[in-house]
Parts: sequence; C-alpha cells; structure tokens
Amino acid sequence: MTATTQRRGRKIMMTPDELDAFLAAERICRVATVSADGAPHVSPLWFAWDGGALWLYSITRSKRWADLRRDGRVAITVDAGHAYDELRGVELSGRVEVVGEVPRTGEPYPELAAVESAFARKYFGIDELPHDGRHAWLRLVPDAVRSWDFRKLASC
Repeated sequence: MTATTQRRGRKIMMTPDELDAFLAAERICRVATVSADGAPHVSPLWFAWDGGALWLYSITRSKRWADLRRDGRVAITVDAGHAYDELRGVELSGRVEVVGEVPRTGEPYPELAAVESAFARKYFGIDELPHDGRHAWLRLVPDAVRSWDFRKLASC
C-alpha cells in the first residue's frame, strides 16, 4: 500500500494509526466504479478494514457488482466532519478481487472468518454474519491511499 501525499499532505495526512482508527470507526464508504459506457457510478456501502485491505460486502445483482466484475478499478472514499476545520477522510484506490463464493452462502472459507466476524460485530452487534445468498465479498488492497484531517490545519 502506498500513501500518496498531496501538496499540503504531509501536514494534514493521517498517520497509520489514525488511518486505522478512522477506518475502524466509520460505517459508510462511497464506492466509485466505471460503468460499461464509461460513466462514473458512485454508491454508498458498508465496509470492514483489516489494517491492509478494505472489504466490501456487496449485493451481487447490483450495478456496482456488475461494474466491478467487468472492470475491477475502484476509488473509495470514507469521510467525516461537518465544518471545514472538522473534515477528515481517506481515499483508497486500486483493483478489487472477489473472495469466497458468489453469492456467499456461509460455506467455510478461512480467509473470510475474521472479516465476517468483525463486520457482524460492527454492523449487527453479533459475532457471526448471517448469509442471505445475495451478497459476496470484494477485497481492495489499495495501490494508493490519500488521507486528510483538516483538524490539523490549526497547527500548520
């Protein structure tokens, strides 16, 4: 994973620990894909972060899924804050890969055990993720990560 800096990036970018804490706490990401006709498509989605990869649990009959199966390139933004000096966020980009069965029915898949448990606790307050046969997992190990925390501007 490459942390890309912007012009002011070194001063306002998140540290690795801040980035991990932020992605663990936030609940909604915005997933940007490329449609078959080249048009952008952005959709909100729940996610899990494991410290090195962003995991998306997507409905397999969605436009997002169709876009990503055709072209795995993605940009994902997670952000928070209301006032300008509170804004913070992360953009992750790269290519997603499918992990596990499609759709996911709950067959044992060791690579998904930890992420499914973390996802179930984060969004449902339970230890085991219920499977509905409509979703599947996509994993993004980002090629680039850009972050910002405008709360740091006061000290710049």
